[in-house]
Amino acid sequence: MPKMKTSRAAAKRFTKTGTGKLKRMKAGKQHILTKKTTKLKRTLRKSTIMDRTNEGNMKKILPYL
Repeated sequence: MPKMKTSRAAAKRFTKTGTGKLKRMKAGKQHILTKKTTKLKRTLRKSTIMDRTNEGNMKKILPYL
């Protein structure tokens, strides 16, 4: 059986925490920032934990993470 391949696009976007959860950055911080408030832009800087419902799919495309 061949080796499983990691999705490189997903590997650049997610990191694993010490407890095994997936950490990601929030979306919406790239462009059209003039209409967004300073408070919103500040909260978008922080990372967050990925939702549990998607974790099964992510473990398939990130087998060695």
